[in-house]
Amino acid sequence: MAANDKREQLLGALHKAGGLTPGAAAKVSAELGVPEAQVYGAGSFYHLLGDSETKLRVCTGLSCAMRGGRKLLALAQDADMPVAECSCLAACDRAPALLKDRSVLVDVTQENVKSAGGDWRNVQGAELADDWNGRVGSNNSELPMNLGGTPSFSGEAFAKAQSIGADEVIAAIDESGLQGRGGAGFPAAIKWGGVRAQEAKPHYVVLNADEGEPGTFKDRELMLRRPDLVLEGLAIAAFCLGAQDVYLYLRGEFTGPWIALEKAIASFSENKLFEGVSFHLHSGHGAYICGEETALLEALEGKRGMPRLKPPFPHENGLWGKPTLIQNVETIACVPAIVLQGGAWFKAMGATEPGTKLYSISGDVKEPGTYELPLGSTLDDVAAAAGGYVGELLAFSPGGASSGFLPASERKRALDFAALSKIGSMLGSAGVVVMNTESDIRELVREQLIFFENESCGQCAPCRIGTRYLREALDRDLQGKPSEQSLGEVAEVAWEMNEGSICGLGQAAALPLTSALQHFPGAFGGEKRK
Repeated sequence: MAANDKREQLLGALHKAGGLTPGAAAKVSAELGVPEAQVYGAGSFYHLLGDSETKLRVCTGLSCAMRGGRKLLALAQDADMPVAECSCLAACDRAPALLKDRSVLVDVTQENVKSAGGDWRNVQGAELADDWNGRVGSNNSELPMNLGGTPSFSGEAFAKAQSIGADEVIAAIDESGLQGRGGAGFPAAIKWGGVRAQEAKPHYVVLNADEGEPGTFKDRELMLRRPDLVLEGLAIAAFCLGAQDVYLYLRGEFTGPWIALEKAIASFSENKLFEGVSFHLHSGHGAYICGEETALLEALEGKRGMPRLKPPFPHENGLWGKPTLIQNVETIACVPAIVLQGGAWFKAMGATEPGTKLYSISGDVKEPGTYELPLGSTLDDVAAAAGGYVGELLAFSPGGASSGFLPASERKRALDFAALSKIGSMLGSAGVVVMNTESDIRELVREQLIFFENESCGQCAPCRIGTRYLREALDRDLQGKPSEQSLGEVAEVAWEMNEGSICGLGQAAALPLTSALQHFPGAFGGEKRK
């Protein structure tokens, strides 16, 4: 399929038509020449297209659940508003949040919902728009990303990349030890080199900005505050890989970041700094699974966002079957500083692993926000940057829903890829959620299980069935003291999901429950297990 095939326009055209309203699929089919069944099949996969009649979506992700998200949902339901729950809006630092049409409202109170008089249009809150930014700490020009700094549109790093050549740029990235900051931690230089080595043309560069892991909002801040770094990093990648087209896939709720990137593209274009590189903004439409790189490619091609089987990998067979580099927002934003300052400089900034890391922290801390710290900082380090704990620490989730729950005794462990892997957890996207002793771990586990159940794409049976089974097992068998049989069944299903699921969602979906059973058995009526 070619990049200019009209199928690529399907989801955007359906969005313009108001989603899958009566007659919309037929209209889009006639416009694009795509069979109506395919239009409906693709559109019905995405929450914001397939359920266009729902005008309010209340976040019940972990941080919002801790701040009364379900009470807001119940109030809106009692008022007969067109409302549903959603898993995360990347606004965990200003919980609770809700989505009104496609505008994210934060710091929403029960009074905001009650005073709406039953009309969803009247629900108020602070709008998460392009002129609003979260807490990011101080301005420090020595940091690679420096969220508190002023954007620069000089193109200095891109110019240097051109002067030293692609081989030297990739060598610097290799020396830096930069790992993928979206969750997998895969070495960036290997990805770049893998695409560059492919003879098939054209090559593509894709930005994965579909940030949806509960507890994570770092990419939101990067795009809002430092779109210059994001675009310059992408332009450098395009130069090194011989690509002309760069696709930026943003989650559909990211109105503010979209505007910030549009303005930055215009600024660079005015200065004619990235000639030969074309940026294409694409909106997601409400599907967490599209954060998985191959599901994202399917969405860009106008299809249902279901992960592809690997191999082949995207560096060989990616967008429209061509070699493709896919990078997370934070990963690509590190590139300009590495080009300017060198790989050794970046590597030395880490505590236990190379470079700095953006830690999103929310929950029971005084100043939730995004903080750039040495990679390998501890929970105590991150919490100190966020003003300290609120109450007595009970537990924390170190890297989003996929990382499970850890006890307070792990507060001194390095929050890096290797140290967390050793204890069966993961750094993931470094979306840190802190829980104090007032928290009900069992209820928070349930919220995480609901998230995975709702967001499973349904393609493979281990994930489709397993996510539902785990939530039902929690409600049915783990209310009181769990039996050895029920614990054994949970362990067996978790193993089957990890071994048999196509992508990381199913492989990690059991971790919130299994980790809580291990570290907090008292919440389930059991005794601590080794």
